[in-house]
Amino acid sequence: MNPLLAEFVGTTLGVLLGNGVVANVILSKTKGNGGGLIVITVGWAMAVFVGVFTVASASGAHLNPAVTVALAVAGKFPWGSVPGYIAAQMLGGMMGAFLVWLVYRKHFEQTTDGDTKLAVFCTGPAIRNIFGNLISEVVGTFVLVYGVLSIASPKFGLGALDALPVALLVMSIGVSLGGTTGYAINPARDLGPRLMHALLPIPGKRDSDWGYAFVPVLGSITGGVLAALLYGLGSTMSH
Repeated sequence: MNPLLAEFVGTTLGVLLGNGVVANVILSKTKGNGGGLIVITVGWAMAVFVGVFTVASASGAHLNPAVTVALAVAGKFPWGSVPGYIAAQMLGGMMGAFLVWLVYRKHFEQTTDGDTKLAVFCTGPAIRNIFGNLISEVVGTFVLVYGVLSIASPKFGLGALDALPVALLVMSIGVSLGGTTGYAINPARDLGPRLMHALLPIPGKRDSDWGYAFVPVLGSITGGVLAALLYGLGSTMSH
């Protein structure tokens, strides 16, 4: 499979299953309604697992612009390939969100609260404080990317066997650090679906909260770069 197609497919699967579990837990009249944070974090961890192991051999399974940029900063991925990867990931995020809407559209109709409908697509803060929310995303993504760099095979990215540790890493971040902002830790997972929320004909929807949209993007890219720099420092010192 072409690496860009692989990134698109992997990100689509990840967001379909990840945002799918959110829809199942929070939308009205679903089988999983009221399942809670544990169900969501397990669902997202498994979503990452599926996304990574399906395309790891083709693209390294970044599925996240923060991971792609961090791997480039760490010297493990060519800068020339970064824009294509990010574009594929963003389109995958949009496609995954579209499929969640397609599957759950009758439940969107049954749900009255606009905030709940938005939360299926993208993250939002429990307490709105831009600086605090940014810190949450920086720290969460730092943990993700530092963990990924520690797992990743030196050649290209994540091997298929490395999918499970990454999934467990995402689950750990979700249950431990997800309480503040809903742990986007991935611009494609947040901005792509947020765009779909704005575009799709969802009855009774609110605005897409564009005032907050930069937080998951800036926070996760910053956290990823800091992790790559620390990882690089550690590697330099060990030589």
